[in-house]
Amino acid sequence: MLERLFSCFAVILIGLFSNQVSASSPAQPMAAHDSVSVSADTTAVIARQSFADWRADLRTQAISEGVSPLLFEQVFAGLTPDPQVISADQSQPEFSRPVWEYLDSAVSSWRVARGKALLAEHAKTLQDIEARYQVEPSILVAVWGMESSFGRQIGSKSVIRSLATLAYEGRRNAFWRSQLIAALQILEDGDISSSGMIGSWAGAMGQTQFMPTTYRQYAVDFTGDGRRDIWSSSADALASAANYLSLSGWQHEQPWGFEVQLPARAFDYAQADGQQSKTLEQWFAAGLTARDPVDQQHLQHPATLFLPSGYQGPAYLLLDNFRSILKYNNSSSYALAIGLLSNALNGDYRAPAAWPKHDRMLSRTERVELQTLLNQLGFPSGQPDGIIGVNSRQAVRSFQQAQGLPADGYTNEALLEKLRQAAHKAL
Repeated sequence: MLERLFSCFAVILIGLFSNQVSASSPAQPMAAHDSVSVSADTTAVIARQSFADWRADLRTQAISEGVSPLLFEQVFAGLTPDPQVISADQSQPEFSRPVWEYLDSAVSSWRVARGKALLAEHAKTLQDIEARYQVEPSILVAVWGMESSFGRQIGSKSVIRSLATLAYEGRRNAFWRSQLIAALQILEDGDISSSGMIGSWAGAMGQTQFMPTTYRQYAVDFTGDGRRDIWSSSADALASAANYLSLSGWQHEQPWGFEVQLPARAFDYAQADGQQSKTLEQWFAAGLTARDPVDQQHLQHPATLFLPSGYQGPAYLLLDNFRSILKYNNSSSYALAIGLLSNALNGDYRAPAAWPKHDRMLSRTERVELQTLLNQLGFPSGQPDGIIGVNSRQAVRSFQQAQGLPADGYTNEALLEKLRQAAHKAL
């Protein structure tokens, strides 16, 4: 990859920074939680403005959107791009983390014990938040634990400098620029000082790791001190998460999902595409059985079937509250972790059925090869980028069906070998 230089008329590579885990829109928190790795693919080479010229253009826009000239000059005085942010942005992990390892970490004994202690410590605050926003304490503490280890890891980077670096550096610059403008507007509102506005290298802020646009839309001042302080006030942070979930359709006292066992007889695994919705009663009539008792009142709730590691691993029926968690962070592994951790905090956790731990996760290079082979064989998966998204999984299912394989959409070494063999025969 070309070295990126912060100088006038530098030449850069612009890529598409895309991940199943990261925010899919400016209204979602960003957190690199999933087992799918970040990818940044080169798509163009262009000349870039000097940082000074870029700053001047930004100043004009910021002032037009309500940021005072004085605040802008104070914040940008002496500010330069952060090389560490560029390095993090360019990072392309070759290997991804298996979902079972991610979930083991999410529902670790430390996190469960600490979460239970905090449920007790903040019981009154959490009860008040639940009364106002209709979101259960265990879900909020699970989010708190996953996002920042219960407020212990909120990041230490200047959000303004990080976002300025990302907005200038060129990759997804429109997205980062919108986040930077929102961050400046937060400073203008007086909720936090510039020095206090710290977060991750990608600009995620506070104990809930909100992006600035998310903060402006959902953060609340639960303590009534005049500031929406998700950095140092756990009450504001938890209430802000509750407000986000509530406005994302969270249904109070409804489950997020259930682990189920698939029928021993022939079953159409293609139904686990996330699109086919049936009531729980209909799924059970089709041969699925819940591992734990299901209250009769939930039987008419619509659900989709989810096989996080294919037909050989655990299976889940997911309800509407799971999709509300996905709006917080658009990663199925993250949402599953929140659900399982909340169960554990309530004392309802049971380890999932056996994972296919003999499977080796495909490297990014192998995932690109897999997508390329699918395209060559007439199963369109889109531009090969190493990111196994909706289109790629549908292409995998179509290939599996054509080969007489269980059409679960799951990618592993065995599937890649099947594709190689099919491509060789097609020569």
